[in-house]
Amino acid sequence: MKALIVCTSVSHGNTRKIAEAMGEVLAAPVLTPDQVDPAAVSGHDLVGFGSGIFRMSFHPDLREFVRMLPQQPAGSAFVFSTSGLPEPQFPGYTRALTRLLEERGRTVIDTFSCRAFDTYLPFKVVGGIRKGRPDAGDLRAAQAFAEGLRARIDVPS
Repeated sequence: MKALIVCTSVSHGNTRKIAEAMGEVLAAPVLTPDQVDPAAVSGHDLVGFGSGIFRMSFHPDLREFVRMLPQQPAGSAFVFSTSGLPEPQFPGYTRALTRLLEERGRTVIDTFSCRAFDTYLPFKVVGGIRKGRPDAGDLRAAQAFAEGLRARIDVPS
């Protein structure tokens, strides 16, 4: 299986830590959107797309990268995020990125989210929330998630 993780992690490195934990399990490089040619994504059996959540949405750089992906008839993807607060049921931010990926021909097989240190206003006033996250347990959960993905993708190496 050939895997790739495209990750935008700008505030505290939270999302990068989660991406690297998954990348270890999937033997996947972790790259930022500006390090990857969107056309090269189609050469991978599984691609992860993740960022921290900003104003109830994935980072604009990641969303723009997904919009630039060439149309592809098949391909598996997963979506992951870090945020100070859990995803609200309505409107869910994961659904918007999932829809964008599906419009580009990717099948999103699963999603992962993790609580993480957050200093976005108004949390900055109190020194942030979720200090110390992601922690060792969060990284183990990310690795277990990646192991599950690896088991589901039945593609010869």
